[in-house]
Amino acid sequence: MTDQTPSAAIPSAPITQDVMTLPRKLPQTDRINLVGLTRDQLRDALIAAGTPERQAKMRVGQVWQWIYHWGVRDFADMTNLAKDYRALLAQHFTIALPELVTRQVSSDGTRKYLVRIAGGHEVEVVYIPEEGRGTLCVSSQVGCTLTCSFCHTGTQKLVRNLTAGEIVGQLMLARDDLGEWPVQGAPKDETRLVSNVVMMGMGEPLYNFENVRDAMKVVMDGEGLSLSRRRITLSTSGVVPEIARTAEEIGCLLAVSFHATTDEVRDRLVPINKRWNIATLLDALRDYPRLTNSERITFEYVMLDGVNDTDADARRLVKLIQGIPAKINLIPFNEWPGAPYRRSSPERIRAFADIVYKAGYASPIRTPRGEDIMAACGQLKSATERGRKSAAQIAAETAAS
Repeated sequence: MTDQTPSAAIPSAPITQDVMTLPRKLPQTDRINLVGLTRDQLRDALIAAGTPERQAKMRVGQVWQWIYHWGVRDFADMTNLAKDYRALLAQHFTIALPELVTRQVSSDGTRKYLVRIAGGHEVEVVYIPEEGRGTLCVSSQVGCTLTCSFCHTGTQKLVRNLTAGEIVGQLMLARDDLGEWPVQGAPKDETRLVSNVVMMGMGEPLYNFENVRDAMKVVMDGEGLSLSRRRITLSTSGVVPEIARTAEEIGCLLAVSFHATTDEVRDRLVPINKRWNIATLLDALRDYPRLTNSERITFEYVMLDGVNDTDADARRLVKLIQGIPAKINLIPFNEWPGAPYRRSSPERIRAFADIVYKAGYASPIRTPRGEDIMAACGQLKSATERGRKSAAQIAAETAAS
């Protein structure tokens, strides 16, 4: 992930895992997948398939509601459309989601999904239930190019960007698993199990800008999945040229994987800092709340023992962000096999938080979620990639023996 979710000890409890046997490659089809198309793209596709242009706006609204409000996957079930038109849709289009490979449930209720996309590649998605809300952590790339030294995903090479459909499909898959789609004829239920989306999964969202933007347009549309822009947070490690564009073309809340108060330390933790340093990044962030009417920017700060957790770091941090409406999420480091860092002590984290709070900034310390299933932020890495690495290590050990 582009930032870290906290991870203290979690009480031991059984971990449940559902494993499905699936083909190594998803079935290929010449039909166009409607999932992830924006309204304009859907309109063009329907017209190209033979929908009269004068009917296109109405048809877009009907199909859109079936897919994104009701969660329907079969055109035959779109009962307010004529049978011959449903047949036309089925001939040219499909409604396809990523395939669920495994589902793990943590002792704290966190769910981690391993999903397979076209080409047999795999990404991880995490659902975090909380009182009165539920947050889905969505991936934007297979792997990552950023090589942040504290992040497990950063040890996996970038394979490819996800399409808009593969991004939207993660939310739809989670709603499938949670049974969240409304039932026709049943009383209206306003409860949202997935009430928030965070683009903090595998990959750097701003290195896949167009697909992320289009996916968020679908998710924010009020006649479908209907999550407001204030319920969506995009996390970036600091791709400066795309920050203003994010404000203008997406307009969601912004989080920044900050993690250091000097360029020397941030160069090591977040290597993209060598391209756009702290001063350049902060200059780009100062206009973001104004451009989007966002209340504040979230600065993600992973607490690493002896690296970035001193009182001097805390004082530098509040001085650096002065003038930016902000909150600071302090994140105890989530350890993973072979990690080069240790988590700061609870006492050190509290002392750091106290300095930030007294300077006038909210400084919540994240509650650990899903660490027992490697679902915490910074820990995501596909099972396929872990398997390949394990096989390579075994081969190397065998050759050396």
